[in-house]
Order: sequence, then C-alpha cells, then structure tokens
Amino acid sequence: MTDEVKGRIHAYLDEHGLTRRVAKVLALTGDASDRRYFRLLLDRNSSIVLALHAGAIEFETMPFVAVARLMRQVPLPVPAILHHSNRHGIIGLEDLGDVTLQAHLGAASAADRAAHYREAVRFVARLQQRGAELASDAYPPYHIAFDVEKLTWELEFFVKHFLLAYRRATLSAAARRALSVEWSDIVEELAAEPRVLCHRDYHSRNLMLHNGSLCIIDFQDARMGPDTYDLASLLRDSYVDLVPQQVDELVAFFLAVVKGPRGASAVESSEFRRRLDVMALQRNLKALGTFGYQTSARGNPVYLQYIPRTINYVRANLAKYARFGRLRELLADQIDELR
Repeated sequence: MTDEVKGRIHAYLDEHGLTRRVAKVLALTGDASDRRYFRLLLDRNSSIVLALHAGAIEFETMPFVAVARLMRQVPLPVPAILHHSNRHGIIGLEDLGDVTLQAHLGAASAADRAAHYREAVRFVARLQQRGAELASDAYPPYHIAFDVEKLTWELEFFVKHFLLAYRRATLSAAARRALSVEWSDIVEELAAEPRVLCHRDYHSRNLMLHNGSLCIIDFQDARMGPDTYDLASLLRDSYVDLVPQQVDELVAFFLAVVKGPRGASAVESSEFRRRLDVMALQRNLKALGTFGYQTSARGNPVYLQYIPRTINYVRANLAKYARFGRLRELLADQIDELR
C-alpha cells in the first residue's frame, strides 16, 4: 500500500469517525478496473469494504450509485452503500465476504449448485421484468444500450487485443474486411432484438455467497440489451464449466419463469436457444478480447487460465450453425484451437 493510499484511507476513517474502531486494514484482490478494494476489520466482529477510485469522485453522479438504487428498487440483493467521500475518492460498502459463486461451486453438492443457479436465473428474470416497469430517465441504464456501435466495438476489441496483440496474428486487408462482414451480420441481429435491462457482466465472479444466498456486484455498467445477454454471460461463463444438460435445464427454467404458467412452446424454446447461442458467441469473443487486453496491455496473466474454456465455447457455437462457416474459417486461420 503506497503512502498516498494510506493517507487517503486514514483521512477517510477520520472523516467518518471510524479510526478508533479499525483493528486492521486488509488489501483485497481487485477486478479488471482501476478501483482498489480494502477490508476494514472493526470492533464487535464487524467489517466494511472500502472501494478506492483513481481520484476524487462525484458520488451523486456516479453510475454505480444510480444503478445501486435501481437494483434495490427491483429489488435485487446488492451491497449497501454505507458512506462516501468525494474528495478522497472512496465509497464504504457492506462487506459481502470473499466467497464468489465461482469459488463456492468447487465444494458444492449437485443440489446446492442447482439451487444457486436457479436463484441466479430468477434474478435475471426479475431484472428484466421489473426493469421494464421501473424504466425512468433518472437511471443511466435506460439511456444506453447494446446497439450496433457498441456490439461492433466489442468484437473489434477482440480483434485488436486477442488476435493482434495477444496471439500476434497477421490479418490481411481482405481478412479484416471479411471479418467486418461477419461482425455486421451478428451485431445487426442482436441490436434489433427487443431490449431489456441487463446487468452487463453477469457471471460467477460477480455473484457473491452471503449468508447462504447470492448477492450481485459489479453492476455499474448496466444497460439495455437482448433478453439473452445476461443468461449467456451466466451459462457460457468463462470461469465455470456447465455441462450441456445443466445449460438445457436452466434455459428451460428461465423460459418457465418469464413465460408464466403457459410456458414456452417448442418453437419458442428452439428460437430462444438459437438467439442465446448467437449472443454467447459475441459475448465470448468479447471476453477473449478482455483476457488478451489484461495479458498484453496490463501485464496481468491471471486471466490466461480462462482462455481455453472460452475458446471451447466459441468453437462449439461456430460448429453448431452453418451460418458461421465463413467466420469459423477466418478465425481458425489465426486460432489453432478452432481448426
């Protein structure tokens, strides 16, 4: 911990009358952002978490704050905001502990695993349904969406940071043009779908186990998008293996929740699964871009271990649909695992 960070934390503690209550300050493992996190062990066996931003903040205008309020309106379980300091760039949060769903699954029974995934799927359905009812200009997510521009940017991010920077690919001008044609086909379809409120990064590392139930974190980038987006993030998660039967059961469960007593017809189920696979393909390619960026641009190798699983997802969806034959050829020229 640098002197600058220590100074900010100490000033924050003084500002909120916490200095005498703090027994220990522990640095926590951060995410892929520029935020840093610290756990404060307090008296009476309590604790809080401090989120340190790169510099000063404007609390009332922060997307995190607005989306947290929206999430509580849904309602969905998110960490409570306890206090903040604009000057010191710090927000004090409820401590949800250290156990992510990803970590919990390693020792979970099959029944426990199934129960938590059903809980996570229910949250997606609730976010979509209540999100439509709560739509308001007061909340940032309703002003932004996974449109053609955003979805295309994400796929180009994959090209730049995974293919070119991490895999050191050499793409001809013709290959770049051909990829652009494939990207256009995918993103125009996805962007044209009816939009619902999406968490935007809904996977096992952003679901915490707290007092036996799931809580949601890292929701500040919520936006409007396809109804398959969050489910694709959860069921084609780069950090967890789900067998095909589990995925099939959870897709059916999601459709049962959102469709109500009448359920989904066979045609509706088949079409939803097709749309889910297209969304998962785009989402997994973007994830590879993130892993490439973290490795090559930020010198952070921790995400390398998740690349093989993500490529496997991509390979499966490319092989599943004839429409992706040309895209599979283009990517296999640069990614050996797709050959």
